[in-house]
Amino acid sequence: MTATGLIADIGATNARFALVRNGVRNGALENVQVLKCADYATIVEAARAYLAMCGAPDVRAASFAIAGPVTGDHFTMTNHPWDFSIEQTRLALGLDHFTLMNDFKAVALAIPHLHETDRRQIGGTQTPVSESPIAVIGPGTGLGVGSLVWDGQAYRAIPGEGGHVTMPAKTQREFDVFQALHDKYRHISAERVCSGKGLVNIYNALRIIDHRDDLPDRSPEEISTAALHGSCALCAEALSMMIAFLGSIAGNLALTLGAAGGVYIAGGICAQLGEAFFQSDFRDQFESKGRFQTYLAPIPTYLITHPFIAFIGLKADVEGLLGN
Repeated sequence: MTATGLIADIGATNARFALVRNGVRNGALENVQVLKCADYATIVEAARAYLAMCGAPDVRAASFAIAGPVTGDHFTMTNHPWDFSIEQTRLALGLDHFTLMNDFKAVALAIPHLHETDRRQIGGTQTPVSESPIAVIGPGTGLGVGSLVWDGQAYRAIPGEGGHVTMPAKTQREFDVFQALHDKYRHISAERVCSGKGLVNIYNALRIIDHRDDLPDRSPEEISTAALHGSCALCAEALSMMIAFLGSIAGNLALTLGAAGGVYIAGGICAQLGEAFFQSDFRDQFESKGRFQTYLAPIPTYLITHPFIAFIGLKADVEGLLGN
């Protein structure tokens, strides 16, 4: 008998939904839709709206990935106002089973199942070392971090909140940016300067430092577009600095984990930059660790190109709930 599962990858900006039917083409995804979180007051409203779009299927199990730490029944999103009980959400949607996991746990779960066409290498002189730790990091609205470790039989995903580690400044210009941001933030985490919001923070800080009151307020998309088109030098510097920060923090993560299995870059920002990302200082900053440059040089880094990477991990989870 065919059973239907619901999966969702929920960020601060978008909620991506799909259906999984066990027993049908090995649980192929159906009805992939992207909804704007801001259009719905609650997570239940968003899920109900999606299910209505699909003709109100009878869903008994669901697995959601969401931006933020999942530590108990009550969940509050870090960069969005949704605040809810996991159990009450299960009941409201009429589900027998409901799993909520950190979004980068879902991304990490997907890594062992990627095809070569789902990733593009940027640096590294060796292939991933089998059964070695794997790191995942990705700037989107925020900055997600996760990892995989080998337990002797399979990879086990470990979620974390590495996006909120303290971001170091390596140059005077970066230090000046951090000083400008201290009026707004007491703690300059990696996410404050390495995410969509972080790109805006850097741009605004540079405007302050350079006394560029003539430049307009801009969204992350507007800053990236102006940088890539070469129409704003300050936008180009902001984007370059953000990518450098990503390389630096990714290198820190690789050192911390001993990630000889590779470091994977997820999130929407880098994939949208196209060739500009591969021509950036990302890899130089990744390896810029003094005596341990030679330790990092062999470790491969990959840009994930799969458009719905978290769905791969969520699909496996909900199939387990459905007994597929």
